[in-house]
Amino acid sequence: MQATQKTLTAFLRERQQLRIPLYQRTYSWEIKQCEKLWDDIMRIADKEDVDSYFIGSIVRIKKNLDTREISEQIIIDGQQRIATILLLLSALAESTNQEESAEEWKEEYLINKGAEGELRYKLILTEEDKSSLIAIIEKRIHANIASTRIKENFEFFKEKLFQEKSSQENTEDALQKIYAGIRKLIIVDITLGKHDNPQLIFESLNSKGLDLSQADLIRNYVLIDLHQELENTVYSGYWRPMEKNFGQENYNKFFNRFMRDYLTMKTGRIPNEKNVYEEFKKYYEQQGGKEKAESILDDVYKHSVYYVNMALKKEKNVKLQEAFSDLKALEAKVVYPFLLSVYRDYDEEIINEECFLDILNLTQSYIFRRSVCGLPSNSHGKFFAGIYKSIKKENYFESLQAKFNSLRAQQRFPNNKEFKEELGRRNLYHTRNIKFLLRRLENFGRKEPVNTERYTIEHIMPQNQNLSGDWQAMLGENWKAIQEQYLHTLGNLTLTGYNSELSD
Repeated sequence: MQATQKTLTAFLRERQQLRIPLYQRTYSWEIKQCEKLWDDIMRIADKEDVDSYFIGSIVRIKKNLDTREISEQIIIDGQQRIATILLLLSALAESTNQEESAEEWKEEYLINKGAEGELRYKLILTEEDKSSLIAIIEKRIHANIASTRIKENFEFFKEKLFQEKSSQENTEDALQKIYAGIRKLIIVDITLGKHDNPQLIFESLNSKGLDLSQADLIRNYVLIDLHQELENTVYSGYWRPMEKNFGQENYNKFFNRFMRDYLTMKTGRIPNEKNVYEEFKKYYEQQGGKEKAESILDDVYKHSVYYVNMALKKEKNVKLQEAFSDLKALEAKVVYPFLLSVYRDYDEEIINEECFLDILNLTQSYIFRRSVCGLPSNSHGKFFAGIYKSIKKENYFESLQAKFNSLRAQQRFPNNKEFKEELGRRNLYHTRNIKFLLRRLENFGRKEPVNTERYTIEHIMPQNQNLSGDWQAMLGENWKAIQEQYLHTLGNLTLTGYNSELSD
């Protein structure tokens, strides 16, 4: 391993091609990271007493030397910073009226002058990120910029440059000032040798608090040690479709949760979301590791489709989608490890739609009745992690129903008598499921359901402690006690779009 301090611009001027391997995440910086970089550059741009500003390390592996003396470098860490700086430099080149400056910035930092094909470009990203960055560098104004992040961040820098030019008398001086700030950026260029382990570098970076998610680490771990052909097969056949199915925003937000639920389903243990990577490594190796990489990822991908359909509203079956939406409204995330197995059985036609709906309704009823009856939910995770084992395939629903009915004490399934009593007398206004209950009541039996999203909860008998004379007269001499007893019960609550007009 070799480490050298240098300016970022000196690093980019090298005659090289920086490639992002398939196992790396796609470009993911948001506007807030671009704004921070912009502010840092503007802060140091015209300060004579500041000649450098450190922005982190770039970790790379040197692969080979091309006949045109353009070396191929695989970027292990630093993609986000490099790509963002290139977007800023592209915006600079597009914003200047000086052809010489535009050509200089492009030929120095964005392309390898004289090279042809992909070798022309200093940075090759993955998937649609690649074509989007190249379209911007080449000023293909009519090109379809498929990468949302690249398009948004490029437009952000163009707008910032426009604002900066508008605030200065000499617009070119404003751009040169920003360029001066970019030239002050310093990196540590770390080149790995053939005996260095890239995955250990990833884990070390993560342990020091850098922004590597559990999803990043899992993808790197699975793909990094595969031979080229299998790496392409696994990535394009399973991992990339999984990323697309989640969608860019939801992938970053929900993948860790999915993998935790997947591992819970497979192992019966509930890993901490922060330890998903470590738990996946154990599971992966137990299942055969890289020798079985394709079959393992095939299974992960298949269950990710089920998860996305249930948790992210992508189910095409209307009845199932309604049931999934109700479970989501109950915030019943703990049921997903169990339902992943049931969904697989539905997909493989072990059970039919009617049976699946019965199971979803039974699960929903269990969660909701326990909530109304004030029973604790802290044991739900462990319970749903293991309940699938109780199912007998020849009597699928009946065996599951029998398991629910056998539960006692704190785990019990409240019967109709207990549920009715609690539903009538309990303070429901302050429970998290009250809007769910009122919505279901509002739409029970309707062929044209009412959208209650904008409705608020109205107390029929007002909450006002100083009830009007009319209310006191209706309630009688014990009106205060009656108000206190029934104020937040179901019979006194309704949904309305006229809360402010109704007042008391």
